[in-house]
Amino acid sequence: MHAHTIQHVPFEGLGSIDPWLKDAGYRITHTRMYSAETLPEPFDFDLLVVMGGPMSVTDEVELPWLVAEKTFIRKAIEAGIAVLGICLGAQLIAASMGARVFPNPHKEIGWLPVQGVSFKDPSHFQFPHHMEVFHWHGETFDLPENAVRLAKSEGCENQAFQLGDSVIGLQFHLETTPSSAQEIVLHCGDECVVDRYVQTKEEILAAGTAAYEKINQEMGRVLSFLCRRG
Repeated sequence: MHAHTIQHVPFEGLGSIDPWLKDAGYRITHTRMYSAETLPEPFDFDLLVVMGGPMSVTDEVELPWLVAEKTFIRKAIEAGIAVLGICLGAQLIAASMGARVFPNPHKEIGWLPVQGVSFKDPSHFQFPHHMEVFHWHGETFDLPENAVRLAKSEGCENQAFQLGDSVIGLQFHLETTPSSAQEIVLHCGDECVVDRYVQTKEEILAAGTAAYEKINQEMGRVLSFLCRRG
C-alpha cells in the first residue's frame, strides 16, 4: 500500500499520521511544495494526505503552484483515491471541488471543542458528540456539492466534511503532537492575539499528554475509515 503526502511548509508535517501509516504497512512518499517539488503522475498511490499551511487557497498569484495542486487533488478524487485534507488541505479539497473558501468570522487557534454530527448511515464517519481538538485557522469553506458535514463548532459551522465514501476534510488538527505544536507556535505564534477563540501561546503549550493522545487516537480512527478498502 502506498500513501502520498503534500506538505506546504516544513513545520506542518504528518505528526501522528506518520507512525500510523507505517504501522499499517504503507509506503510513504512526499511532495514538498515549499521546495518546488513536482506532483507525481500517474496516480499510483492508495491514499493522498494534504497537509496544512499558513497560506490561503486564493494566493495563486504569489504561489502559482496552488493552481496545479487543486487540479491534482480533484483528479485524485475523481479517480476514486482516498483523500484526507487537514486545515489548508481541507480548504484545498473544497476549492478543488468548486466550493467557496473565505475568511471565517473568527480565528480559531488553540485547544477548542468541536461537536460531531450524528448519523445513522454507517457510510458516514462519526465523530464524538464533544471533543477538544487543536485548531489553527482563520479561513473556512462552503461544503462541496454532495458533501456532508461531520463536525461543527461555536465559532465555525463547517469543521469537517465527507465527500463520497473516501474523502474527508478537517479544519482542525488531529495529527498534532507536542513537538509539532511547539513548531507551529514557534513559526506562527504572532497570530496568538487573544480573542474569543484564540488562546495564548502559553495556554496552547500547557496541554498535557492525554490531550495529544486523545486527538491522535481520533486521527487513527479517521485513517482506519479512509483506508478500510485497502
